[in-house]
Amino acid sequence: MGYMSVEEHTPSLLRLRRSPGVRSWSLLGFLTGLCGSTDGLFWKSFYVAGCLFVALQNMEDWEEAAFDKDKNQIELKSSSLYTLVLTLWKKGHERVVLDLRQLCDVCVQEETVRYLGKGYLLMLKLEAGFSYPLTQSATLAGPGDVEAVGVLLKSFLKLEELQRHRQQDYDDEEEEEEEDSVNLTDSDDEAEQL
Repeated sequence: MGYMSVEEHTPSLLRLRRSPGVRSWSLLGFLTGLCGSTDGLFWKSFYVAGCLFVALQNMEDWEEAAFDKDKNQIELKSSSLYTLVLTLWKKGHERVVLDLRQLCDVCVQEETVRYLGKGYLLMLKLEAGFSYPLTQSATLAGPGDVEAVGVLLKSFLKLEELQRHRQQDYDDEEEEEEEDSVNLTDSDDEAEQL
């Protein structure tokens, strides 16, 4: 499984989705091995309940990201099976909405995953000065899949063109400020001569 898969891609909407991987589902596979033990029914049910608890706790979330140019918003959703079960289906869904116009860059970030090594995730950098991860959990494979999603996002949102325009506007503002400061010093010199 890749970092995220493309669910829908139109000129105005990009929808990405991520589901729990093989590692998450394989933990549930231990349950079938325990059912064949020679212990009594009470111990078998205790083993199954314990393994189910550990498997649910370590299962990755279902995550979805929608970049909508018409609404100028980024919508990030995640659902956790573990939280749903513990709260009896009252909680477990998170939803974050960000302003698409505030997005200024997308980059890959390396993260240390306890006991498993390095993981990679995609960070959304906003003009307000903070970054938000595209997904809540890092992928343990190499950075290639994450970089591919980053390239897709940059081309869909035309972030490189936007960065060039912003840099050009910034350079123009600096030139205007320099001209204004030169004009102010010239007028000060003329006032001293009078």
